[in-house]
Amino acid sequence: MKLHPEWIVPGWPAPARVRAFVTTRAGGVSEGEHASLNLGAHSGDDPARVAANRQAVRALLPSEPAWLAQVHGNAVADLDGPAGDGLPEADAAATSAPGRVAVVLTADCLPVFLCRDDGSRVAVAHAGWRGLAAGVLENAVAAVGGPPGRVLAWLGPAIGPAAFEVGPEVREAFAGVHREAGSAFVPRGGGKYLADLYALARLRLSKAGVAAVSGGGFCTWTERGRFFSYRREKLSGRQGAFIWIAGGH
Repeated sequence: MKLHPEWIVPGWPAPARVRAFVTTRAGGVSEGEHASLNLGAHSGDDPARVAANRQAVRALLPSEPAWLAQVHGNAVADLDGPAGDGLPEADAAATSAPGRVAVVLTADCLPVFLCRDDGSRVAVAHAGWRGLAAGVLENAVAAVGGPPGRVLAWLGPAIGPAAFEVGPEVREAFAGVHREAGSAFVPRGGGKYLADLYALARLRLSKAGVAAVSGGGFCTWTERGRFFSYRREKLSGRQGAFIWIAGGH
């Protein structure tokens, strides 16, 4: 499997059989604001170009990814159960089946990879502030199963703490639950704050019992040439975060 050199492979202590990567803007056929590897089917892009982009990524995967209908909620799709009609309405997915590919799409929200430290189960979550506040990471950790202390996490590309401006209601959604979450918000004047999604995710994972957290340090908003950003361009494309268990042991 030869990935595009500009795509991101997590640097985390997951077993070798756990495979994961995050796409960037590079490597596709979309044009204009969607250039070039837009994987979002509802982003205003030419559907044929999105299909071609998805096929280019599919060629590197062991199976068709289990696309989700993401709604900024906290539901986790169990990819090992029977498939229903249409796309699962969920913002995270988990699987224990070798070769089954879980995926979320993002463009400022935080993609989070999770796995058991023995590689027997994996998950990925789409965590914007609404999903984080609603408990999507806690639910994803529960879906991975086993002792939380044996769950590994990696934080992918999201809008960074110097660019994510929010109102007081967002701060209250977190600080009202965990007082220490207030430190992830820096006052910016006019009642606004700059929020650190990475710090909020690390706090939520820690409260859920996950200690081994890697990644972070990206900014989809400022790294214009590398990532799509919904806040920067409303007709933004989407990155994809893919994870699966390789066959065999």
